[in-house]
Amino acid sequence: MNLYALFRERAPADPAAPCLETPEGAALSYAALDDASARMAAELAARGVAAGDRVALQVEKSVEALLVYLACLRRGAIFVPLNPAYTDAETSFLLRDCAPRLAVCDPARCPALESAAGVDEIATLDAVGGGSLRSFRERTPDPSVAPRRDADVAAILYTSGTTGRPKGAMLTHRNLAANAEALVSLWRFERGDVLLHALPIFHAHGLFVALHCALLAGCRLLFLARFDAERVAALLPRATAFMGVPTHYTRLLAVRDFGRATCRGMRLFVSGSAPLPAAVQREFAARTGHEILERYGMTETLMITSNTWEQRIPGSVGWALPEVELRVVDSAHRELPPGETGVLEVRGPSVFSGYWGLPEKTQEDLLPDGFFRTGDLARIAEDGCVTLVGRARDLVISGGLNVYPAEVEAALDALPGVAESAVIGLAHPDLGEAVTAVVALDGTRALDEAAVRDGLAQRVARFKQPKRVFFVDALPRNAMGKVQKAALRERYRDAFAQPGVRE
Repeated sequence: MNLYALFRERAPADPAAPCLETPEGAALSYAALDDASARMAAELAARGVAAGDRVALQVEKSVEALLVYLACLRRGAIFVPLNPAYTDAETSFLLRDCAPRLAVCDPARCPALESAAGVDEIATLDAVGGGSLRSFRERTPDPSVAPRRDADVAAILYTSGTTGRPKGAMLTHRNLAANAEALVSLWRFERGDVLLHALPIFHAHGLFVALHCALLAGCRLLFLARFDAERVAALLPRATAFMGVPTHYTRLLAVRDFGRATCRGMRLFVSGSAPLPAAVQREFAARTGHEILERYGMTETLMITSNTWEQRIPGSVGWALPEVELRVVDSAHRELPPGETGVLEVRGPSVFSGYWGLPEKTQEDLLPDGFFRTGDLARIAEDGCVTLVGRARDLVISGGLNVYPAEVEAALDALPGVAESAVIGLAHPDLGEAVTAVVALDGTRALDEAAVRDGLAQRVARFKQPKRVFFVDALPRNAMGKVQKAALRERYRDAFAQPGVRE
């Protein structure tokens, strides 16, 4: 079934039931959302978008951006959301890779992307619904929903690779539907819920986890353009559920008078995208009376595990979702018994179908028996409860966003004066982990921390740029020549330990 058809099937019987509202005053009922997405689908059709075509979207979060996603589902097109923080160079690479029939960007970015290879047409959409795509409002609604099979791709989400080349994870209609249905049941979403949505919609957490739970439950969304701790705290008394990354919870705890009164109507707080520090979990519970429910997933697998409604264990990511199978293996790919640490692998209905245009990488990570190698180190207790121990790869998760060191290191090494570099993640009181660079210079020119950061400004997105840069004569290496990142993490582990450190 087309995922949009499932949303329609689960919508409230009363077409006037409220669906979405923004602090700026926009409000849509479920019937109005259906009509608006049908108009956007007609706009896509007029621009030549057909089933199977890619539609790339790189704009700030807005109701209109959400309509583009829903319209893609209706048309059977493949939605490709791109982080607005990406530089023009990063965006051009992704557009060449996915070759979209239509790319939608902010008007200010249009000139830089017009020359991007592989794009048939570019339309514009700004944060308040302006731009060339605004013509959708005058279209006659197209009420049809394209038939889709379970295996048809609904979206491609790019995730950086350890080699520095981003990979497009292909997620099918079945992947998205199965995962959302499991979460709605597990987290007990109902018609009467009000989800405060403050996440971006260019990655799985905000787009698939939060949005899909609300639409399948037929409940109401308070739709914020971005997370702002003061605004979220002010709106929480009107909500029953909130999903955020650990950084959001640390920032809420910094809001004056945030506590039980703020959260009086809440029934569910969910955290994901990065490990939730146990100290934050404890302080949040003490201040609000609510235990944050932590879950675990990846772009390629959507949600894999979750603490349950009845049981939430700080430091654990809970148990496998229904129909999800987990195993932990050693370096020889032998399955390990409960309690032992190894690389976590997963199989289930939400595991992606492969990487766009990368069959060899797909074959490497998606095993013949259907299990996917997560690259994360974990142990599984006798009762099935999963604890993440670390990452087999050098992924840094900063403020809930993934940063792969290899990509940042390549940009650093290209700077004049840099001989070599190593990028690590260090504990940060606000971001969870902060991207940190350790640089050795080649002696051809003098560089300081500001010069290095300025040199990266147009090369990598802001969230990938190092928060600190340290200089050494040479990077530490072992006998095999491998950079000893563990030694660097230990050397600089207190770099962000000062109270009040912020991005």
